[in-house]
Amino acid sequence: MKHLFSCLKAYRKEAILAPFFKLLEACMELTVPLVVAAIINTGLAGEDRGYLINACLLLVAFGALGLLFALTAQYFAAKAAVGTAAELRLRLFKKLQSFSYAQIDEMGAARMITRMTSDVNQVQTGVNMTLRLFLRSPFIVFGAMAMALVVDSRAGLVFVGLVPLLALAVYAVMGVCLPLFKKVQERLEKVYLSTRETLAGVRVIRAFSLEESEKREFEAREKALKKAQKRAGALAALSGPLTYALVNLALIVLLSVGAFRVNGGALQQGDVVALYGYLAQILVELIKLANLIVTITKAISCQRRIGAVLDMEGEPSVVSLSSGTHAAAEGGEESAICAVSFKNVSFSYAGGGKTLNGITFSARKGETVGILGGTGAGKSTLVNLIPRFYECTEGEVRVCGENVDALPAERLREKVGVVPQRAVLFKGTIRSNLLWGNKDATEEELLRAVRLAQAEDVVSSKGGLDGEIAQEGKNLSGGQRQRLTIARALVKEPEILILDDSSSALDYATDKALRHAIRTLGCTVFLVSQRATSLMHADQILVLDDGKLVGRGTHESLLEGCEVYREIYRSQVREEAR
Repeated sequence: MKHLFSCLKAYRKEAILAPFFKLLEACMELTVPLVVAAIINTGLAGEDRGYLINACLLLVAFGALGLLFALTAQYFAAKAAVGTAAELRLRLFKKLQSFSYAQIDEMGAARMITRMTSDVNQVQTGVNMTLRLFLRSPFIVFGAMAMALVVDSRAGLVFVGLVPLLALAVYAVMGVCLPLFKKVQERLEKVYLSTRETLAGVRVIRAFSLEESEKREFEAREKALKKAQKRAGALAALSGPLTYALVNLALIVLLSVGAFRVNGGALQQGDVVALYGYLAQILVELIKLANLIVTITKAISCQRRIGAVLDMEGEPSVVSLSSGTHAAAEGGEESAICAVSFKNVSFSYAGGGKTLNGITFSARKGETVGILGGTGAGKSTLVNLIPRFYECTEGEVRVCGENVDALPAERLREKVGVVPQRAVLFKGTIRSNLLWGNKDATEEELLRAVRLAQAEDVVSSKGGLDGEIAQEGKNLSGGQRQRLTIARALVKEPEILILDDSSSALDYATDKALRHAIRTLGCTVFLVSQRATSLMHADQILVLDDGKLVGRGTHESLLEGCEVYREIYRSQVREEAR
C-alpha cells in the first residue's frame, strides 16, 4: 500500500475534507429521527400547528445542509481519487519505460496494459468510495446505536446485539471474496491478452480462415472469466441478504419490545418511530458498507498487482562500475581501432538454452559487418547486445574499447542507431517521427537522412515532411515504413548503425542503393540480412549457426572455407535463377 499512500500524499487536504464533510452530512441524518419523534410526540399529539411548521422547516434545513455537505464531500473525494490514479498511472508508465528488454518480454504487453487501465481504474474507484463511506457508514451505524440507547435504553439493547452480528457476517464474506477477486483479475488479464493478439493478427487469422477457431478459444476464456466472476459475485452478494435478514429479525424484536413499552407507558409512539428510523439507517449503511468492502477488496487486489510492478527494479544505467573502470583503463589502444568487440560472449534467455555461445570478433571503425544465418541462429540477439538491450551471460561486449556494462545506458545508446526488424512508426507526421533521432535536427538534416534512406518518394507522396502518419504507420506500405525508420536512425548520425533485417521489404535496386548510400557515412554498420547477396560487399561477414560463430571473413574467403555460408549462398543463387 506504500505506493498508493505515497500518491495520495499530494491530496492530503482533500483526503481529510472529504470524510469530514461526509461526517457532517451523517450528523444531519442522525438528527432526523429525533425531529420526527418530536413531531409525533409533541406536534401531532398536542395539535400544535406552529410547532409542526417549525419542525418541518427544520427537516428541510437539515436536508439542504446534508445535500450541500454530500456534494462538497463528493467533490473532494473525486479530486483525490482521480489525482491519485493519475499519479499512479504516471509512475507505472515511467517504471515500464525503465524496464529492460528481458523484463518487457517477461511481463508481456497485455499485462502491462491491464495494470495501467483496469487495475488503476479499480484502485481509483476504491479510493473514491473509501473517502466517502469508510468513516461515514461506521459513524452512522454506531451513532444510530448510541442514539437508540438515548431514546430508550432497553430497546437500544437490540441494536447492541445486532451490530456485532452484522460486522461478523460482512467480515466473513470479505475474507472469502479477497482470493476470488484476485483470480477474477487473472482471468480478465487472459481475456485482454487474447483480444489484443486477435486484433493484432486479424489479417493472419482471416488469411487462414481461423475465425471460428479463434471464436471458440475466446469463448472458452470468456466462460472461465464468467465462472470466476459469478462465483465471486455470488459470495459478495451474500452480504446483502445476510444484512437484510439480520436487520429484519432485529426489526421484529424491536417492534415487539416497543409495543410492550408503549402499552406500559414507558415509551411514546414517536420514540418507536425514531427507533425504527435508526434501524433503517443501520440497514442502509451496512449494505453500503458491505458493497464498500467488496470494492475495497477488489482495489486492494489490484493495488498489490500494481505495487508488484512498481517494486521491480528497472534496467540499471550502469551494470558494473568496477569492470568499466578496468575496461576504460586498458581499452585506450583498442578504442582507437575497434568500434565493437565481442570476447567469448554467450547469452541465454530466461528459462531457455544458450542462444549465443562463445562469440568472439571485432569490428573496426567505419567497417560494414554482415551477419548471416538461418532462422533462430541468434542474429538479432547478437546485435541487441551491442546497445545492451540484453546483458550477456558470459564474456564481454566492448564499444570503442569500453565494456558496455560500465557505460551509462544513455551515453552508450547515443553512440548507436538501431533499426529493428519490425518497422515501428508513431501517429503524427513524418517530421515528428524523424525528430526522434535528433529533436534539434534542421530541415536540411532531415531531408538528407530521407535522401540517404531512399525515402524521397515516400515523403513526396505524403506532401512533404508534415505529411500525416497513421497509428503504427498503417497508411504506409512495409517498404515505406522500413525506409522511414532507417531515415530516423540516420538523423541521429550514430557512430554505430544496426540494421536488423530492416530492408527485407525493399526491392533489390532500392536495397543496393541504400547500402551504397550508407557506406558513404563513415560509421560502423552491422547489417543483418537473410540475403547473402545483400552482404557480399561487407568488409567482413559473420556466419551464425545454432548460436555459434561458424564462419568469419569476406564473401570470397567464406565461399572457400565455410560450408554453411556456401550452402546458404548457393541455395539463394539457384532460387533467384529460377
